[in-house]
Amino acid sequence: MPPSAEQWIDAFAAALGRPAPSAAEREAVLKLASVAAHASERRAAPIACWLAAGSGVSLDEAIVLAQELSGGPDVSAA
Repeated sequence: MPPSAEQWIDAFAAALGRPAPSAAEREAVLKLASVAAHASERRAAPIACWLAAGSGVSLDEAIVLAQELSGGPDVSAA
């Protein structure tokens, strides 16, 4: 049986020598990915998350920026 997403993420974080994201951080990353995917194409999601991670802005700020680019906060609810 393959590991759960959480188990895999925890193992990947450990392999990178980084702490695993908290439950709140995981939810924020998924929200950012959702906004990007719904505003553009599915492949925008991981790249948007990668860009946000290297930008120095908080996840909350990145989500707001993504929502502004997509036309508003309701895009992720589509």
